[in-house]
Amino acid sequence: MSGSYILKIGGLKEGHYHEEFKIGKEFFEQFEESEIKEGALVAIVDMEKRISHIDMVIKISGEMKVACDRCLAMFMYPINCTNRLIVNFQNDQMEDSDPDIISVPSDEEELDLKQHFYDFVILSLPIRRVHPLDNKGKSTCDPEMLRKLNKLIIEEEKVTDPRWDELKKLMNNN
Repeated sequence: MSGSYILKIGGLKEGHYHEEFKIGKEFFEQFEESEIKEGALVAIVDMEKRISHIDMVIKISGEMKVACDRCLAMFMYPINCTNRLIVNFQNDQMEDSDPDIISVPSDEEELDLKQHFYDFVILSLPIRRVHPLDNKGKSTCDPEMLRKLNKLIIEEEKVTDPRWDELKKLMNNN
């Protein structure tokens, strides 16, 4: 495990390779705009080096601290994702239209995986993040915050259009 996210690819012979990278607080601090500030993750990179490319399977697991969308309290959210990345060796510049394929010069010595790890982690998060339920099926959100939010909820008056009401009466009579 290492704090660097650089993968040495220069001089690799054909075959299978395995690397592990630790992703923690210092990793997320490198991304100023990141909503994630803490985590304890491990990225396992299994790669198959071939003549023209490297085929990688990147598995990231662990947990990171996120804000609950319901009560705003921070909690540890488990992450477990698997992604594939292909590194093509090219002598000329090639346009990368597929985000899962990277083209690098054939004499490239290192590959920085930091941005890829970050993207994989962020994309593995659900759109809505809330505290998990306990073993009794109850929310583990901050009860004090939920009480405050419930006080602020404004009940809307149900205003109906009289024209629709008349149509509903006609439908109910049939």
